[in-house]
Amino acid sequence: MTRARQLHDSFDTGLVWFRRDLRNTDHAALYYALKHCERVWCGFVFDTTILQPLVDTWQARHGGTQAQDRRIEFILASLAELDEALRADGGGLIVLYGDPAELVPKLASELQVEAVFANHDYEPAAIERDETVRERLAEAGREWLTFKDQVIFERAELLTGQNKPFTVFTPYKNAWLKQLTSFDLKPYPVETYASHLAALPRKLDRQLPTLDQLGFAPGNFADLDFADLDLPAGMSGAQHLLNDFLTRIDSYAERRDFPAAKGTSHLSVHLRFGTVSIRTLTRLAHEMSLQPDGRGSATWLSELIWRDFYFMILSHHPRLASGASFREEYDRLCWERGPEADEAFAAWCEGRTGYPLIDAAMLQLNRTGYMHNRLRMVTASFLVKDLGVDWRLGERYFAEQLNDFDFAANNGGWQWAASTGCDAQPYFRIFNPITQSEKFDADGQFIKRYLPQLGKLPAKCIHAPWRVAAERLAEFGVVLGQNYPAPIVDHAQARARTLARFGK
Repeated sequence: MTRARQLHDSFDTGLVWFRRDLRNTDHAALYYALKHCERVWCGFVFDTTILQPLVDTWQARHGGTQAQDRRIEFILASLAELDEALRADGGGLIVLYGDPAELVPKLASELQVEAVFANHDYEPAAIERDETVRERLAEAGREWLTFKDQVIFERAELLTGQNKPFTVFTPYKNAWLKQLTSFDLKPYPVETYASHLAALPRKLDRQLPTLDQLGFAPGNFADLDFADLDLPAGMSGAQHLLNDFLTRIDSYAERRDFPAAKGTSHLSVHLRFGTVSIRTLTRLAHEMSLQPDGRGSATWLSELIWRDFYFMILSHHPRLASGASFREEYDRLCWERGPEADEAFAAWCEGRTGYPLIDAAMLQLNRTGYMHNRLRMVTASFLVKDLGVDWRLGERYFAEQLNDFDFAANNGGWQWAASTGCDAQPYFRIFNPITQSEKFDADGQFIKRYLPQLGKLPAKCIHAPWRVAAERLAEFGVVLGQNYPAPIVDHAQARARTLARFGK
């Protein structure tokens, strides 16, 4: 339970367990540990209950080869920077590998700490894990203290006038803005008590594990990597991206929907792993939104509020983590099944649907672990409403691929696109992948980046090449069925099938 405002106890020793909060600034659990303990150690656990499924999934898809995962590389680089920062203040980071439900109580016992501090996690599996940790610590007479850190408002802090959770975003956003005060955005002054960091015991002062020791190989992600994405890790990486975004934020509202433009912040992975504080970003967005030219900042603030919204939804509806539709009546939908549906899903995953914008977006995801938000909506709609494939399969694939994968946002986005979620896109509003392409990648710049075989096509031909005569395509080096696939579905026919599926 949150004890941020009720914590009055003092302790001789404490342990901070870092999870989704890989920074040493504006950090709730670290602040309270340092303030209320004379000596504080810091730890991180590479959770094998999470890592092993990643390895298993990779090997199933890639024939038993050593797993690769950009996120593990990002975490390792971020941990190295965090460890360096803690050492500069006299501490350091104890990094373990295994099941945290066992290792955290064991480490607390080894260090003989009186209390373990951590920030809230909102996913049902994490809540269950934390309850196990709390019980084991309590058995040994140790405190378990957790704090709100990764959202501005959590759980039941915002309710409707009927004292119920919100299910529609706009009223939630209005209530969020009305309740917001400067206190909610105030940073935790960790540096005030940094002298309470304790030096690492010699036997626990070890180097960070290597990728190989964690069961992973260095990334070999086609022709793109972190450098190409400009996705530096750690607190310094977050600051670099934030500084860059602030030079472009005034145009955010106009440019954010165009995948070929550098219109978004690229900070989502840093929010996911907590290398930047949500309070820092929200404070900036809110202050700048109040300026006369603050439209871009106001739009960005709205996106940050969506993040709180989805965390709130998950906390009130934990069944979502078991694959349930938010709107329970849609659990009875009949999705396409059988070999044809399996092949359609594989084509979608691999970027060979014959719809250039869809394929380019999926190739971007597969190669970089990043996908532009507009394209997340369009590709999700295509899978569900053009191919008739269960949204849960797409949700799972994004979870495997996205650098910034966060269950609450990913589930919320997929259920929005599938029309099964709260405040979702109505089922009869179906993205047309051709008009979306013409509107948001008019000259085909994004498409050509990932589908170079279409690079010579003029803009008017690139969005639906099957509509162009074969002789004309050949002039530009394109042969459907050879170097680019014919479309695997007719959008108009698929739309009719979706209306029938939902309308039953």
